Amino acid sequence: MGTGWWVADFLRAFGPAFVIAWAFWVVFSICLHELSHGWAAIALGDRTPIESGHMTFNPLVHMGGMSLIAFALIGIAWGAMPINPARLRGRYAEAIVALAGPAMNLVLAGASLGLLALWLGFVEGQWAGGVSLPDAARRNMIYLFRLGLMLNILLALFNLLPVMPLDGGRVLASLSPEYRRIFEGERGAYIMIAVLILLFLFAGRVIIPFSFDLAIDIENGVLGVLGLRVPSIK
Repeated sequence: MGTGWWVADFLRAFGPAFVIAWAFWVVFSICLHELSHGWAAIALGDRTPIESGHMTFNPLVHMGGMSLIAFALIGIAWGAMPINPARLRGRYAEAIVALAGPAMNLVLAGASLGLLALWLGFVEGQWAGGVSLPDAARRNMIYLFRLGLMLNILLALFNLLPVMPLDGGRVLASLSPEYRRIFEGERGAYIMIAVLILLFLFAGRVIIPFSFDLAIDIENGVLGVLGLRVPSIK
């Protein structure tokens, strides 16, 4: 039976290595997601990320105290990167900046899958003789790489949903003035809050399971092509 606190439930179900890996990927992925927005904005002429002091790997800068507290309490976190669309060059510059974040999550997912394949191929002995390591070390590294794949696919798909203030919504707003006006009007903030509440409810029942199933399908497909298999880590 769950306790209602995600850390306690994860500890009971998977152990401390899983919780540490999950916390690492959430913080690391959000920071790189936001930095990617900043790198894209700077490349397109907006130095606001630099001037605001956000081009740093410090998670407190990108996530803020409230986000980190929310993550510790309920497992939900978010980040922000200030930009000034008026300083961006190019018709589709704002859309490009918005897409840079989910693109980074896909890069991290791909890197995690690649590292998992290398780990299984060499350390687990599926390509070579293998390396003598404790079972816990083998299991923990599989946790780390699989969670990197699963979580970053989730973050990419979630952020690409076409609703504000997510990246997909920013892309749509940059392409459709009518859509932008909905959220820039007097009731825009209330609409955004209502949409976010619905999104988080929707995420738990649909987006999270779909993203994780997709990640496992991709993992099985790629590893199958390479002649690899993931051993049981229970």
